Amino acid sequence: MTPVSAHVSGGRIALSRLIAGHVCLHACMAGMRMAAPLLALREGYSPLAVGFLLALFALTQVFLALPAGRYADRHGLKRPMAWSVLAASLGAGMAAIFPWYGVLCFSALLTGGATGVASISLQRHVGRAARGPTELKEVFSWLSIGPAVSNFIGPLSAGLLIDHSGFRAAFLLMALLPVATWFWVRRTVELAPVLVVPGAKAHKTWDLMREPLMRRLMGVNWILSSCWDVHTFVVPVLGHERGFSASVIGIILGAFALAATLVRMLLPLFASRVREWAVVTTAMVLTAILFALYPFMTSAWAMGACSVLLGLVLGSVQPMIMSTLHQITPPARQGEALGLRLMAINASSVLMPLLFGTAGAVVGVSAVFWTVGLAVGAGSRFAWQLRPHAKPNQ
Repeated sequence: MTPVSAHVSGGRIALSRLIAGHVCLHACMAGMRMAAPLLALREGYSPLAVGFLLALFALTQVFLALPAGRYADRHGLKRPMAWSVLAASLGAGMAAIFPWYGVLCFSALLTGGATGVASISLQRHVGRAARGPTELKEVFSWLSIGPAVSNFIGPLSAGLLIDHSGFRAAFLLMALLPVATWFWVRRTVELAPVLVVPGAKAHKTWDLMREPLMRRLMGVNWILSSCWDVHTFVVPVLGHERGFSASVIGIILGAFALAATLVRMLLPLFASRVREWAVVTTAMVLTAILFALYPFMTSAWAMGACSVLLGLVLGSVQPMIMSTLHQITPPARQGEALGLRLMAINASSVLMPLLFGTAGAVVGVSAVFWTVGLAVGAGSRFAWQLRPHAKPNQ
């Protein structure tokens, strides 16, 4: 076996173990995010209290993302992952022992924060291990499949246990899943630490945003992550207005998730033939067109078709964003940059649904789709400027 083929084979095995570990930890959070609100509703808590509980899963990641990124830059993969496993198991385990609303809020903070820290550590590790832009696109395409799989496994397993054995059993299973994460991750070989020049001037996180490419990338990433939020928020409202059943609305949203997973499985086959800036620019233009058409789709089949197309388009973006981020960020600060990205995404996930809800009540949900579509179309120029040798804005 040649050194190159040995690297490829060994790299695939190591990546598969990391993906399995990511699935187990993320499934813990996804299962808790489904089970905890159900228990709160059963106990008679208001929709406002349930909404607050759900917000806590994302809120922790807003505040932990940057410290977690710096910690990963200093300590690598295993130490942040160990803390994540401990926090997730503790959070879910406490809910199993004390299934009370206050404890559920504590569990949401711990499992949400653990998932964010683990994601940053894993993304930093696989990005540093990749050799060249093509391999970056490949590994991030595979790694991005993990959350999609766990968003299916976690709620499904929790739901089955709730129906057959009760909430405590479901929370107990969620507490055991992170232990499996450590089983998969513990044998990973740490990469050599990035050497820091002695006496070098300390950097502030926001210094990263002084680079034009980083500003454009973060802006593009925020706009596209808002598209995921608006689709998740608006489709149930549109479906309800048109008299669709809950199962039909669920199928429409599920079709979006499956399409996003499918395109991420196919991307590694074309990684050497595509360029990050071209994929992202095309995705933004197509998203703007689909958002303009979506409100005119009156049947479930038409909305389902739009949902599939939108899933294919938006699903292609994250691996390209992650590949570009690793190429434009200094190696010693990649974890910090990943933390900055995660902080922006989760802040959007907390604030945007509130904004969409207010705007939808005032001008209608169709206008929300069209407004976000216009923003995506206008933002495509920033994606175009991510191409090599693009001139910075004057």
